[in-house]
Amino acid sequence: MKYHIIINSVKTVNELPNAWSNKDYIALLDKFGFEDTANSSPTELLELLHMAISDFEPNEAAAIILDYKLHEHLNENQIDQISHEMLLDKISEEYADISLHHQLFNINQLLHKAYNGTFPNAKATLIEFEISPNKNVNKEVILKAFDKTLAGNNVIKRLFSSQLAGEESFDEAEDIIWILTNTDENSYLLTTSEYWMSRDEFKDAEFDANIVEFVEEDED
Repeated sequence: MKYHIIINSVKTVNELPNAWSNKDYIALLDKFGFEDTANSSPTELLELLHMAISDFEPNEAAAIILDYKLHEHLNENQIDQISHEMLLDKISEEYADISLHHQLFNINQLLHKAYNGTFPNAKATLIEFEISPNKNVNKEVILKAFDKTLAGNNVIKRLFSSQLAGEESFDEAEDIIWILTNTDENSYLLTTSEYWMSRDEFKDAEFDANIVEFVEEDED
């Protein structure tokens, strides 16, 4: 199928919009031993939280925040493992199929600021674009379309050339794109890691793309 794409903006960010609420700050402060903070301003809450976090060992603080944010998705052993791996910027592949990448990014960045760089400074990419027709649009289709404008050295193009060409199933698309939001009739906001797509890798702001769907062969 043929699509027409217009890239309106590509931004590199150190934190995602609305990553944390005042309610989150107050709840986390309570977990770190700070009570009666409900009347504090958002700025004061964040400053207090940074102070509270830094009183703990980095992996201990990471475990507390991971438990608060992701306890419904991770068990105690997984939380302990990730709390250590975050310091090394290397989350095990076993968690690659969990659609929580943006949550881990938010946690990492909160810890990075609290510890003044002990945790790696991760970056995300926000892409605002239009696609027409707005039909059968999903993460796989978007990545196959963006293949037409991304630079040749882009990591997606290098690792998944067969999937982009429709020769193999592209299940990895669900994890490469963290969030895909339809913001208007033909407009979308895409959130991903800078590792997968960076601002300087986009060559064309407007282009056409012919998408080849992967079709599984029937087993006899």
